[in-house]
Amino acid sequence: MATGTLYNKVWNAHAVTTLPTGQTQLFIGLHMIHEVTSPQAFDMLRERGLKVAYPQRTFATMDHIVPTLSQSRPFGDSQAELMMQAIEKNTKEFGVPFFNFETGKQGVVHIIGPELGLTQPGMTIACGDSHTSTHGAFGTLAFGIGTSQVRDVLATQCLAMDPLKVRRIEINGQLRPGVTPKDVALFIINRLGVKGGIGFAYEYAGEVFDSMTMEGRMTVCNMSIEGGARAGYVNPDQTTFDYLKGREYSPKGAEWDAAVETWKGFASDSDAQYDEVVVFDAQDIEPMVTWGITPGQSVGISQALPDPAAMPQGGERTSTELAYQHMKLKPGQKTTDIAIDVAFIGSCTNGRIEDLRAAAEVVKGRKVAEGVHAFVVPGSMQVRKQAMEEGLHRVFQEAGFEWRAAGCSMCLAMNPDQLKGDQISASSSNRNFIGRQGSPSGRTLLMSPAMVAAAAVTGKVTDVRDLDPVQGVA
Repeated sequence: MATGTLYNKVWNAHAVTTLPTGQTQLFIGLHMIHEVTSPQAFDMLRERGLKVAYPQRTFATMDHIVPTLSQSRPFGDSQAELMMQAIEKNTKEFGVPFFNFETGKQGVVHIIGPELGLTQPGMTIACGDSHTSTHGAFGTLAFGIGTSQVRDVLATQCLAMDPLKVRRIEINGQLRPGVTPKDVALFIINRLGVKGGIGFAYEYAGEVFDSMTMEGRMTVCNMSIEGGARAGYVNPDQTTFDYLKGREYSPKGAEWDAAVETWKGFASDSDAQYDEVVVFDAQDIEPMVTWGITPGQSVGISQALPDPAAMPQGGERTSTELAYQHMKLKPGQKTTDIAIDVAFIGSCTNGRIEDLRAAAEVVKGRKVAEGVHAFVVPGSMQVRKQAMEEGLHRVFQEAGFEWRAAGCSMCLAMNPDQLKGDQISASSSNRNFIGRQGSPSGRTLLMSPAMVAAAAVTGKVTDVRDLDPVQGVA
C-alpha cells in the first residue's frame, strides 16, 4: 500500500468522509467545464432546483465543437451552435466564469487552465473530459469525469471515488536528440499496455522528468489515461513554480511565497512507499509512431511492424489483426514506407507553444509535400497570439500549412475538421481509435509534432533525425 506519496497527501487533504460504499467523498478544488459534457448536467440542476455550490471554483470554455476556420456566429453546424448557446446561457444563469472568444482566453480546456494559473499544485481537479489527467503535471490529482459526475461537482463540489494504487514510473538518463515527451508517453504505453494502469495513479519521476519542461510534463500526463491510469502526476518543483509565477490566477506577493512553501509539502517523501515501481532507461526510447487502432500499438521509428502470428492466441493477437485490417498495413512493414494524406498539429496533447516551435523548426525553409493537407491548430487564443508574435504562423504558411484558430479540431473531430474516406493522418493528438478523426474508415498515426512536421514535408512517415539541413536556414 502506497504511503507518503503526493497521491496520498492530496487525497487525504481533500477527503471529506468515507461513504458506506467504501468510496471516499472527495472535495474538488477546481472544476473545469466545456460545451459538450455540461449542458445535460446543468439541466439536471434545474430539474432539482439546485444552484452551483461554488461557482468561483468552476470555469468554462468552449473547445470541442468550435470551428477553426471561420468562427463567426451562428456556426455553420447547427448542433455546434446549439451547444454554444447552451453554455452561454448556463454560465450566465449559474454565475460561472466563461472564457469565450470575447475574453481572448478561449482554448482547449486543458491548455487554458495551466496558462491562466488556475491549475496549481496540491489541487484536486475534475472536468468532463478524459484527458483531465494533463493537469497532474503540476502536482495535482486530476480526474476526467462523466456528465452525471459533472452534475455532482456543480451541485456539491464533491465526487465519490474509489482509492487508487500508485505506480512510480521512473525514467533515468538523458533522452537522445529528436526524442520528445510525446515519444516518452507512447513508449510508456507501449511497454505497460493500454490497460496496464487500471486502478492506478501514475507518478512520473526520474532524471528525464526532472529535466522536462512543464509543457513536456503536461504531454506525458495528458496520455496517462491512454495507458489505463485514472490519473498521472509529476511532483512539483522549481520548474513548476517558475511556470506558474505571475500568471493571472496565481497567488501574488506574500501569498505567492506562502503558496510555494505549501506546494513543496505535497511532493512525495524521499522514503515514500509505492504499490509498484517501474524503471526505464531513456536511451531505450526513440521517436515513436502508432500504426494500429490503440495508442499502445506503436513501434520505434527504426522497428518493423509486429507479426500477430508470433503472439499467443487471445485479445492482443485479435486486436492486432483487426488493426492491420483497418489500417491496410502489413506485418514487417516499416513505418517509413507509409505515405500520409493529412498532417495535423494541435490538440490538448501537443497544441502548446513549445509544440508549435518544434514543428516550425522542422518545416522552416521546406514545403509541404504534394497531395498532403497540412494544418496547425493552436491550443488556445493565447498560444496563437504568442506564436504569431514569434512569427511561427509565417513559417507554417510559407511551407504550405494552414494556420487555424484555437480549438480541439481534428483530435476528436466534433467540428468541420475531419478525415475523408480512408485518408491516413499523421497526428500529434492522443487517440487513434477507429473513427476518432471523423471518418469511420480514416486512419491515424500518432507521433510528436516534430515527426508530424517531418511527415508533412516528405509525404510519408519520416525519422525527423534523418532530415538534411536546409540550405540557408539557420
